[in-house]
Amino acid sequence: MASPPLPPPVSAVPRRMRLVCAAAATAVVVVMTVVGVLLKESTTGVVAFRTSDQVAMIGLGLFIAAGILALARSRVDADAGGVRILNIAVRHQVPWESVRAVRFDRHSPWASLLLADDDEVSLFAVQAADKERAVRAVEGLRALHAAARAARPAPPPLLHDD
Repeated sequence: MASPPLPPPVSAVPRRMRLVCAAAATAVVVVMTVVGVLLKESTTGVVAFRTSDQVAMIGLGLFIAAGILALARSRVDADAGGVRILNIAVRHQVPWESVRAVRFDRHSPWASLLLADDDEVSLFAVQAADKERAVRAVEGLRALHAAARAARPAPPPLLHDD
């Protein structure tokens, strides 16, 4: 008897969040550049604005924009071996044996993995705002999890199984 085919790998990114972060980062860079350019080299009362201040203002805008874009870095990649998660700056690699369930509660902003040790890992890349994309990602993750559980051998009987 042939084994059933494995579900396809799953990759998910927060599409809507990436669009919002890109728009916000662009707006910050534009506003800070305009402020930097319009900040004339002058002395007004106690404050003296120079060319270095203009450059610093634009640099600050670029720095803030990079921080905003970092919020959208989240990613989930899963295959038969397990799940690789990047949540902003924290990476997790979780084998399917450690996963008890793939959760996406009704009012939750993103999906999560419930682990065997009762820990929970959020999947920021699978967000409710992405609607159908999020549903497909969760279905794919659940199919991979079910296939991994089916392939796992049954545990040996306990000595005192009551």
